[in-house]
Amino acid sequence: MQEAIPYKSYSKSVSGSRSPLRNFISGGGGLVVNGGAENNMKKVVEENAVVVFGRRGCCMCHVVMRLLLGHGVNPVVFEVEEGKEEAAAVDELSRFDGGAGARDGVQFPAVFVGGKLFGGLDRVMSTHISGELVPILKDAGALWL
Repeated sequence: MQEAIPYKSYSKSVSGSRSPLRNFISGGGGLVVNGGAENNMKKVVEENAVVVFGRRGCCMCHVVMRLLLGHGVNPVVFEVEEGKEEAAAVDELSRFDGGAGARDGVQFPAVFVGGKLFGGLDRVMSTHISGELVPILKDAGALWL
């Protein structure tokens, strides 16, 4: 089966060091986490209303991002490579997931809303269908209307 090539509109690097995370920016600004990744990841999650972590080229991550962009949310989206980088990123994310996903562990795509782990594709889709997603995004400061 053919492997999809992910869309990447712009990427800038803050420092020359290598991190398990690579930014996937579409339709807006963002931040690449390089060097001291755990502290920077935690800071990015706490300072942004919506942050999405996912695998490079993952269709589920693309669906989450398109749904959020369709609501007018411009999330900070990070990609991780499969393998050791993915395992390192999951370990780092599980340390500060806000306690919400500690019992199940962090899986990609991992959506953080308001500094806490919101869930994955299933949680985002179920709250969207039930009409609960927009109020949650408004409370987190991701939507103004």
